[in-house]
Amino acid sequence: MNATAQLPVSSPALPRRSLETALAVLLAVSIALVFWSQQRYPALLKKMHSGTAIQVKGAISFDALLKTTPQMPLPQRVLRTGVNWLYTNRFGMYFALPFGAAMMTLFAASATPRRFNSAAGNIACGAIAGAPLGVCTNCATPIGQSLLIGGASTRLTVAAMISSPSFNPVVLAMAFVLFPLPIALARVIVPLLLLLALPLLVAENRPTVRPLTIPLEVPPLPQRLFAFATVFFRNLLRLTLATLPWMVLAAFIGALAAELIPSYATHVPVSALGVVVVAIFGTVLPVPMALDVALAFLLYHAGVPTPYVVALLCTLGPVSVYSISALSKQLGRGTGFRLAGATAFLGAVAGLIALYHR
Repeated sequence: MNATAQLPVSSPALPRRSLETALAVLLAVSIALVFWSQQRYPALLKKMHSGTAIQVKGAISFDALLKTTPQMPLPQRVLRTGVNWLYTNRFGMYFALPFGAAMMTLFAASATPRRFNSAAGNIACGAIAGAPLGVCTNCATPIGQSLLIGGASTRLTVAAMISSPSFNPVVLAMAFVLFPLPIALARVIVPLLLLLALPLLVAENRPTVRPLTIPLEVPPLPQRLFAFATVFFRNLLRLTLATLPWMVLAAFIGALAAELIPSYATHVPVSALGVVVVAIFGTVLPVPMALDVALAFLLYHAGVPTPYVVALLCTLGPVSVYSISALSKQLGRGTGFRLAGATAFLGAVAGLIALYHR
């Protein structure tokens, strides 16, 4: 770990922060365990056990709270598709917002977030930590925002955001169950190459060191608990206000994109240009957890050309218009454009390989 990034801390400060640190860790772990055990993994396992009978009820969502038909006017279809997307993502956001607030509170209790000296170490740590999270790139965004606000490594944070939808073990199992081996391997190789390219795509931030103030007297326990709760709920409100408007905007941008694409568009004769367009479309489209695999399988089963399926399968998961917008706001537009461009490029290459090796 990077020992040089941390300032010496006198011993009297440690017991004064140990309670807050322990409470933040306990809160984050409890939120994660409840989410994983009560919603996310039961839902993912149910989808995996559905096998080839898996269903997608909305254009960009598993669930359809509001029915949408092709005969409806475009504004009505976009509105309903957007609402359905928000409805499908509700559980992910129920987890992401309080978990992100807990992480912000945890960072506030320490002098500086720990990190590795090497880019490889930070990226590997982020990838390993992100894989079991069980949230799509959209719901991983508030968690990533909280980590960046807390001063975590930018490469570790982006790696976790990419890894959560891309390398979740249940979603990977779904890909290998539903697709031929070459297509399933492409689903693994593209996000892996994206992670390997992160040192070129994302600049590392400098460690944030916050001085620890040592009060003359330790406040009473009730006062410390009240202060901890105040900090947590303030962080939760801050994260919600920073996230929710962009999440809603992403929902309706994604809905508009999905509804503007004619249903027959992927059935036209396959071409290299078409593969590139599909890869760009898949990069920006915000989809819920595991919908990249499910939607790509349904298209594949319906006879959509394999190059288009591969391009979508490889680009729908890692990033979206929402995550790219949030990262651009915090890390700069160049970072967002590079991440989006690299994802679309790798997805297009995978689709072109499928095109020329049919």
